[in-house]
Amino acid sequence: MASTSAEIIAFLLTISGWVLVSSTLPTDYWKVSTIDGTVITTATFWANLWKTCVTDSTGVSNCKDFPSMLALDGYIQACRGLMISAVCLGFFGAVFGLIGMKCTKVGGSDQTKAKIACLAGLIFILSGLCSMTSCSLYANRITSEFFDPSFVAQKYELGAALFIGWAGASLCIIGGSIFCFSITEISNSPRRGYAYNGATSVMSSRTKIHNSIPDKTPPKHFDKNAYV
Repeated sequence: MASTSAEIIAFLLTISGWVLVSSTLPTDYWKVSTIDGTVITTATFWANLWKTCVTDSTGVSNCKDFPSMLALDGYIQACRGLMISAVCLGFFGAVFGLIGMKCTKVGGSDQTKAKIACLAGLIFILSGLCSMTSCSLYANRITSEFFDPSFVAQKYELGAALFIGWAGASLCIIGGSIFCFSITEISNSPRRGYAYNGATSVMSSRTKIHNSIPDKTPPKHFDKNAYV
C-alpha cells in the first residue's frame, strides 16, 4: 500500500514537472531588460527561443522572429533541441508511468510493472536533465554577457521562463527517482516458502483421527473373584 501511494505521488510530481517544462517553450520572458525613464518604464526588451520583442510604455509590442535557424547562435539551437527532447521524453515517461503503476490493470505481473515503472523513472530523470541543462546554458550566456565589461550591446537579465524550467526539471528528477525505487522494493520483498510433506495415506489419516478421539468407555472394576 505504501508503494502504491509513493507511485501516485511520483506520478503527480512528474506530470506537474512535465507540464511546467512544456510551458516554458511558448513563454515569452526567457530574458528581459528594461529602460527606465524619470517617471515610468519607457521600454521593455525581452526574448525567448523563437523571437525577440520590445514593448513600449503604451503596451504595444513589436516582435521580430529569428530569420533562419542556421544563422542562430549555437546556444539557442542547443536550447531548442534540449527543450523539445525534454517535452517528448516526458510524454513517453507519462505513458510508461501509467502502465507501470500498481493501481492500473495493465502491464502484467508486479515484477514486470516494477520494471516498466523504473523505465518511466529513468525517462523522467533524463527529461529533467535536458530541461535543466537547457535553462542553465541559456542563463549562463545571459550572466556572462551581463558581467562582461567589453560587451556593449543590450544586456539582459534572467526571465521567468528559466525559473519555471528549473522548477519543472527538479520535479521530474525527484518523481523519476521515486519511480526507480519501486523496482528495489519488489526485489527486496520476502518470498514465502512452502514445504512439501508428501502425500498422506488413508490409513495414516484414519489412525490419526482414531487416536485423536478420546476413549469414552467406562473403566472396568474387577473384584477378587475375577482372578480365581
